[in-house]
Amino acid sequence: MTDKKRADRPEHLSVQRKLVDGVLVVTVRGEIDHDVKDVLSQALLPEDGTPPPRVVADLSGVSFMDSSGINVFVAAHQQVSGAGGWLRIAGATDSVSRLLHMVGIDALIPCHPTVEQALHPWNP
Repeated sequence: MTDKKRADRPEHLSVQRKLVDGVLVVTVRGEIDHDVKDVLSQALLPEDGTPPPRVVADLSGVSFMDSSGINVFVAAHQQVSGAGGWLRIAGATDSVSRLLHMVGIDALIPCHPTVEQALHPWNP
C-alpha cells in the first residue's frame, strides 16, 4: 500500500492504493481539484504506465471535486477500458455523487454505494 500526498498541501489530498482480490482499490481523501489532478491520475494507473485491468476508486473521503476530477476519471476510464479492464467508483459522498450524476459520469462509469459492492456487484 502506498500513500501519496502533496508536499505543499498535505491536508488537501491523500491517496492510498492497495490490491484486493486482484483489483486496484484507490482510496481518496480530501479535495479533488486542479492542484491535485496529477496525483489522482497517477494513483489510478500503475507506476509502470500500463493500465491495470480493474480499478475501484473509493471516494467516501472526498469532500469536494471539480471538473478536474471528472476529467481524470474519464481519462482513466478510457485508458483502463482500452486495455480490456474496468473502472468503478465507490462510496461517493452526496455532493460528489450529485456532480457525477449531473455531468453524466455515472452513466459512463459504474458507481456503487460501497467498495464491497464495487468489487462484487453481482452479490446481493
